[in-house]
Amino acid sequence: MIGILVVDDHPIVRLGLISLVETSQDMRVVGEAATGAEALRLYRATLPDVVLLDLRLPDMSGLAVLAQIRKETPETKVIMLTTFSGDVHILSALKGGAHAYLVKTAVRSELMNAINSVVNGKKVYTPEVSDVLLQHLPEMMLSPSEVKVLSLIARGQTNKSIARELAVSEDAVKSRVKGLFGKLNTDDRTEAVMIGLRRGFLELESLTGL
Repeated sequence: MIGILVVDDHPIVRLGLISLVETSQDMRVVGEAATGAEALRLYRATLPDVVLLDLRLPDMSGLAVLAQIRKETPETKVIMLTTFSGDVHILSALKGGAHAYLVKTAVRSELMNAINSVVNGKKVYTPEVSDVLLQHLPEMMLSPSEVKVLSLIARGQTNKSIARELAVSEDAVKSRVKGLFGKLNTDDRTEAVMIGLRRGFLELESLTGL
């Protein structure tokens, strides 16, 4: 039997995942959690074969939970489940050691196939995830300083106010803005913010100025 730990903070989603898993004769749910702390406690208590892990949890990032699981038992398979399809989220999960990354709109067959595949040592890239990665492979990732500038642009700050906040010259800010615009393939500040949100460089709820 494949033991599965289900981690999602939405009760309805969690119940749906549990019901789906329990339709299989060779899988069983060993625990369910709504927070990262609870997930780690149950993971250590049950040592599941597979963890279905939500990217966003109320107390910590799913990526932090993933990192801890990979540190303690690298053989445990982790499938990230999320509503976020931006390439930054996908790359972060895959670099962190996730064995699969599925959006929550994935059909039943995709999830069950993913579980069986990762148990057999395979990585799973759904067509949707592969398309996102291929779309952005030629593009360069933003540096931390560029992400910071983009977040300040998203809050409506001018180059002058950004320079003042970062304690750098206005010319330095203009250079960073030009660089990040080039990487995002736009010369419009509003469009740059929209691209940053879509790709996962920015999180909407963290931008209090929007």
